[in-house]
Amino acid sequence: MAAHPLHRFLAAKARTLKSRAHRLTALNPATVGLRPQDLRHAPSRAHFEAANRRLASIDAVIRQRLEELDRIGSRATPSDRLLALAMVEREIDRARRCFGMFFEVFAQRGSAFAPALAAHDAIAADCYAAVRKAAPRIFPGPLLAPLTYLEHGYSPMTMRRGVTLGRLMGERNPFPLIRVPWDREKPWQATFLHEVAHNLQADLGLWEENRHALLERLVTEDLPARAISVFGRWHKEIFADLAALLLGGPAVGWGMAEFLAHPEDKVMTYRPGGAHPTGLLRGLILVEAMRSMGFAREAGALDAVWRGLYDPRRGHRIPPVLLDAAPRAIPALVDEILYQPRRSLSERSLARIIPFTAADQAAIEAGGRTLVAGSVPTGLPPRFLVSACRYAFTGGADIITASQQIIAHLTRAKASAPARILPTPTVSAPRAPAPASRRAA
Repeated sequence: MAAHPLHRFLAAKARTLKSRAHRLTALNPATVGLRPQDLRHAPSRAHFEAANRRLASIDAVIRQRLEELDRIGSRATPSDRLLALAMVEREIDRARRCFGMFFEVFAQRGSAFAPALAAHDAIAADCYAAVRKAAPRIFPGPLLAPLTYLEHGYSPMTMRRGVTLGRLMGERNPFPLIRVPWDREKPWQATFLHEVAHNLQADLGLWEENRHALLERLVTEDLPARAISVFGRWHKEIFADLAALLLGGPAVGWGMAEFLAHPEDKVMTYRPGGAHPTGLLRGLILVEAMRSMGFAREAGALDAVWRGLYDPRRGHRIPPVLLDAAPRAIPALVDEILYQPRRSLSERSLARIIPFTAADQAAIEAGGRTLVAGSVPTGLPPRFLVSACRYAFTGGADIITASQQIIAHLTRAKASAPARILPTPTVSAPRAPAPASRRAA
């Protein structure tokens, strides 16, 4: 006897669904269209392996769901069969999303933008290496270095290691991904160090500890409850700004200020519920941090620029309680984030874990002069090249020529750098003391 049309319909749906299963299970350079000449800019084998482990784990669930579908057979009610089919389709959708994201990220390394992406990878890896050097055992084991990709959007953003992603239906991200806008692909953007700092914040275990410490500190300053709440909500972005300053020095403060400089209506307006500090206050936080690091001249110059552009007396849309609290809140939050010890850092301060000295600043400034003269400062760490570029461009260097030189230099550094950021086997070198006014009691 011929099967009922309903059974034939559901059986046909099951067959088509099975034909889509197990198709998106692995990626390799050839899969994403990379040619032999692209491999020097490509994600490492370890990055491919991490992506494939994630795909394999999804495929295992698909197999399980298909077995359950076969097990219920045609004896189940149509509703039960539809549910079983939907469970399979959900996992295939998860595989498609995961495969698609990694495909899009990896395939960009076969485009004209590949050298610039590889250059960003080298900068990010160097930021992690700097932390490893200052604190050899701070991370529990090897870490896959961040990977950069291009996407639309005004500003860079990051997807940190281990975070569950809505675009992947709750799958965890196996390594940090840093998005760079298409028109910001040159590796001298201070905002890129800000995004790397977000990843360091997560990998160092400071995501929540920093927030709690900051709130407690502001309470001791006897600030109004609303001001404490708002500054606490901004803690992640403030941390990333300050850590980026430690990674690249005062030039990062200038670079971030350029990124934040907009007409007054934007900079002088408070956004309820926003994660980023109001532009006016964010600039003043950068100034205070530069001053606390010992760079008073640079801090004073940026302060004059920022206050010249933005004067609340000309009008603003910022709650008065925030403006009134800022003179006390800003020094306190800078001191708390940069110079107070943290359990996650083995009772060391962030400034000890990411040291930046006057000698580093002198090397960056010298690197800027070298770029103006038409050469690349080969002895400068990749993260410091970001800052050297700013001094070079303000000193008259040709941006296009210098960018091409920097990208070529950093892609060579990327090719020789390990994909995994490994523990440093040597004992940490003696650290210079923090400024006396910022030492923890």
